Amino acid sequence: MAWSLEKCDAGVETELGLVRPATGAHTEEAVEALRAGKVIAVPTDTLYGFACDACSLEAVNRIYEIKGRKHTSPLAICVGDVPDLKRFAATEHLPHGLLENLLPGPVTLVLNRGESSILEKSLNPGLDSIGVRVPDCNFIRDIARRLGSALALTSANLSGQPSSVSIQDFENLWEHCAYVYNGGVLPSGRAGSTVVDLTRLGKYKILRPGSAKEETVAILEMHSLEEEGAAT
Repeated sequence: MAWSLEKCDAGVETELGLVRPATGAHTEEAVEALRAGKVIAVPTDTLYGFACDACSLEAVNRIYEIKGRKHTSPLAICVGDVPDLKRFAATEHLPHGLLENLLPGPVTLVLNRGESSILEKSLNPGLDSIGVRVPDCNFIRDIARRLGSALALTSANLSGQPSSVSIQDFENLWEHCAYVYNGGVLPSGRAGSTVVDLTRLGKYKILRPGSAKEETVAILEMHSLEEEGAAT
């Protein structure tokens, strides 16, 4: 049975952690947990995710432990607003207005970090690129804004297991989180975000179709980007 918001408003403390509603009243406690190096579970516009401060090596390692994930599998980051992206990734080569047309939304953009990125080198070591998100979800965006940094973000499940569209889907992992924020059953299905590589000037490459491929490709081509490897 799904959690009711009325039940969650009081905070449901169980042996497996603390479940709260994903509302603005709980943004500050989420930020405090992240600043303390903790991991939280949050809804996005696609799936539930595990999030931590992307600049905390201890917290990033904790996410890998929770998921049973190999460190060779990179994590994406989430920021509060489109202009924040330039602090973490190179965006100067992209057509004017492209980012604002794609984001916020169910899309992960793979971009080069660039020389000016403030990301810790220990996040996805050895990779020159980073997946970045601005979900169409006020709760997680407010958390990122108040944290003043990027969130490391990955789906809330064990590696290799189905993605989570409700908090019950990953109930066995609650105990590893400081808080589990309940946004109800998410309507987008389990496809996750559409992942698109934008590291090359004038080119795009869909790495994962996800839940918004058609809309994403339409926007990319509207801005005169060409699919990498496509016949000309």
